[in-house]
Amino acid sequence: MWLRIVTAAAALVSAVVHLVLWVDGYREISVIGSAFLLNAVAGTVIALLLLVWRHWVPGFLAAGFGASTLGAFVLSATVGLFGVHERWTGGWVLTAAASEVVCIVGGLLLVRASWIRRVSA
Repeated sequence: MWLRIVTAAAALVSAVVHLVLWVDGYREISVIGSAFLLNAVAGTVIALLLLVWRHWVPGFLAAGFGASTLGAFVLSATVGLFGVHERWTGGWVLTAAASEVVCIVGGLLLVRASWIRRVSA
């Protein structure tokens, strides 16, 4: 259960960071603003699913959420994403990146544990 809680907390941290940035002005950026709001909603939903649904799906969603969000940031920080060029600086960036890594690792570990339980049963 601790792994679900940690992964849910990471998804929620990412959701909060994206919501704060959306409120602070990212909502004005075409495409990116909508993506930040969607990220905030999705992170919250995934965090709740991790806590209430003992299935492999929430872990899969957490890993995909973390990978896609971190991947989008890496694209933005390297070649740009929809005209936005970010940098690896600031507390929000580092907090979100760390939470995404936890989502990826935690989600994959949860999927693996679920698979092991199914094979053993």
